[in-house]
Amino acid sequence: MTEILIKNAQTVLCMTDDRQQLSDADILIRDGVIAAVGPNLTVPEARVHDASGCIVTPGLVNTHHHLYQTLTRAVPNGQDALLFGWLQTLYPIWQKFGPDDMRLSAMLGLSELALSGCSLSSDHLYLFPNGARLEDTIEAAVEVGLRFHPTRGAMSIGQSAGGLPPDDLVEAEADILDDCIRVIDAFHDPSEGSMCRVGVAPCSPFSVSRELMRDAALLARDKGVMMHTHLAENDEDVAYSLEKFGCRPGEYAQDLGWTGSDVWHAHCVKLDSAEIDLFARTKTGVAHCPCSNCRLGSGIAPIVQMRAAGVPVGLGVDGSASNDVANLIGEARQSMLLQRVQNGADAMSAYDALELATRGGAAVLGRSDCGAIAVGKRADIAVWSGREIENAGSWDPAALVLAGPQKVRDLFVEGRPVVAQGRMVTVDLCGLISQAASAVKGLV
Repeated sequence: MTEILIKNAQTVLCMTDDRQQLSDADILIRDGVIAAVGPNLTVPEARVHDASGCIVTPGLVNTHHHLYQTLTRAVPNGQDALLFGWLQTLYPIWQKFGPDDMRLSAMLGLSELALSGCSLSSDHLYLFPNGARLEDTIEAAVEVGLRFHPTRGAMSIGQSAGGLPPDDLVEAEADILDDCIRVIDAFHDPSEGSMCRVGVAPCSPFSVSRELMRDAALLARDKGVMMHTHLAENDEDVAYSLEKFGCRPGEYAQDLGWTGSDVWHAHCVKLDSAEIDLFARTKTGVAHCPCSNCRLGSGIAPIVQMRAAGVPVGLGVDGSASNDVANLIGEARQSMLLQRVQNGADAMSAYDALELATRGGAAVLGRSDCGAIAVGKRADIAVWSGREIENAGSWDPAALVLAGPQKVRDLFVEGRPVVAQGRMVTVDLCGLISQAASAVKGLV
């Protein structure tokens, strides 16, 4: 039996239903699970982890990423393009990727997330050039030590058939479905406390057929796994849906079985009131990616309206080719600021934003065992220093989203240390950065 006692935390933000906030509190971790929370805990056999002067939160949850894009940050010609032009710039580069690039990019991206306090991340991998496979990213997550929700994405309609991606990056739909079955059978673990759950994720309505969307939904529900795709990301996306399908994106999703508590859609910037009501009634989740939406000029998602209606909403950093920085606490701050720009200064509090980044994301991914600090929850815990330059002079230690810091001091996942004193302890980060420089040079 392994026991760790986090002692003397200045503030513990539990992110529970009653929004419990504790001062001068301790947390006992036993075999990867939170066993006790409260003041003056004493466990003689436990290894003590001093959190004096620190703010403690649940590990943050990232509901949307494209980890393979970590090797294509700030690519010229794509920096100032809208979504479709941006994709057309990057597709030829991604065609050059192989398994080693996929694995390295995932390790970099997951390490970056960990340093921002993230303990659970999904990933949407929808292209598999030169022998790349979903397990390239799964192996990376095992090494880094994060809880992982990889999704087997796909593109099946290339340029010759009226789609956006090059023909060399699309797959036959029968092969896609066969490989979905393979990776689910090999890697999906539905149990409580699972470190890996696999989802099914056709890329988008403009890169797969109606038939694949429907068949993917049937397969996912037969296998009992979740479903993910992009939806209503910008005006181009909505125009494409109206032209090609004769309906708005939300109606298209509903017609093909892509609504429900086992579904979450990325972006949803352009959902209208009827679509918000549809998502609320069906408990369809949304991965809100504010920084990427700003970078690509997509707009401000109606998150205040979604939350008021009862739509499950979590945060996503999106790929590093459209966000540049995979920092989830920064994403929470950006979400709060944009909602205030759109709806007024009282539209979203710092606590609301942190809620999106923790229990909100856990709910979207169907993880009732994560996202809060309470007895019985998994021991995914972020420890933030209250003695950094960012929060020097702060009156409210709980206002992480307002006053920082932007990087975590310590991170535990399933009770195991991943970050200690601001440094990765599971991987050689300097070595990974050096490998990334060589990989980018080769791609250029």
